[in-house]
Amino acid sequence: MSRWKWVLTRLTRRLWLRTTLIGMLGIAVAILAAVVERFIPWTLPGKIGADAVGGLLNIIASSMLAVTTFSLSIVTAAYGSATSNVTPRATRLLIEDRVSQNALSTFIGSFLFAIVGLIVLPTGAYGERGRIVLFFFTIGIIGLIVISLLRWIDHLTRLGRVGETAGRVEAAAREAIERRLKNPYLGCQPYYDPPSHAHPILAHEVGYLQHIDTAALQAVANRLGCRIHVLKLPGAFIYRGTILGWATAEVEDALDAFTVGEERSFDQDPRFGLVVLAEVASRALSPAMNDSGTAIDIIGRITRLLTLWAEGPLDVEPQHDRVYMKALSDNDMLEDAFMVIARDGAAAVEIQIRLQKSLAALTELGSSEFRTAVALQSKLALQRGDALPLAAERQMLAAL
Repeated sequence: MSRWKWVLTRLTRRLWLRTTLIGMLGIAVAILAAVVERFIPWTLPGKIGADAVGGLLNIIASSMLAVTTFSLSIVTAAYGSATSNVTPRATRLLIEDRVSQNALSTFIGSFLFAIVGLIVLPTGAYGERGRIVLFFFTIGIIGLIVISLLRWIDHLTRLGRVGETAGRVEAAAREAIERRLKNPYLGCQPYYDPPSHAHPILAHEVGYLQHIDTAALQAVANRLGCRIHVLKLPGAFIYRGTILGWATAEVEDALDAFTVGEERSFDQDPRFGLVVLAEVASRALSPAMNDSGTAIDIIGRITRLLTLWAEGPLDVEPQHDRVYMKALSDNDMLEDAFMVIARDGAAAVEIQIRLQKSLAALTELGSSEFRTAVALQSKLALQRGDALPLAAERQMLAAL
């Protein structure tokens, strides 16, 4: 994915953009009812007085302002609940929730429609046919509000809950894993060590590598007739002087293809989803929460994701023949998924047993490298199991 497409995708997930667009649509509809009269050559049946339409608009304006304020308070509370009970890294997925954004945008758009209608109506800009058109628009807006309220009420019963938020993280991680399996080297050639005369591409910022525009790197390599070997993958923490890659010629604008931000992103970073899920389990195992059931649920979600990952990448033709990219390491994926849970659940026999069962299931899948990484995590978890207080529990775990 090119950088501008990635930026556009992230922009469409922002609440303010959706709210602005629907708000402008509400204003446009209210104004359209005033100007559409001249384009209606026939006489509409019935008459609608200004008071009738004004009463409906007044109800919409007053109620939507209250509903929007109330909804924002609920959404803010859900964000706080997810931050304290799940993990702050999952809050971004709640902010990007489309149902919440659509509901809030509909409420604000309806409010602006009613306000504009109330302002223009007393001026006489709406003629007899214009008031009828405005009346039909108002009825349509009311129907849209009712549908949005019903969806919003159903959505509020789950918003911010631990299980619902963990499901969102799993879905985001699954999408990232599926994209990486379809495109294991981000459209590039498999990585190999660059020649000794290659020039380093050095980072000038501090943060997390969020996105790599491989098409831009290919364009630079084609222009200079060189090859570019990318050393860092999205999700890596970089700082000034970090070697992002190597080029067989001096390049100056290749750095523009690397996007650095303050936080990791789910899009090109499948490991981040596993890290966030592990954080959810870690918080559930803390003394303040003491929720082994949530941790066991997270282990099951991680096992499903790693089962998908174990299927291995598809054999695809590289799109960029002058750019070389590393593949994700199975060992890193398994470490991100299980290391924190094994550490924080070392003294809980139910967690250790579920870990060993999940890892045993994964040993039947994937390549030899994947199975070796699974065996390593099983061994480390067993060693951490020495913290179990009872000898019988330690013997049970060792037998398993």
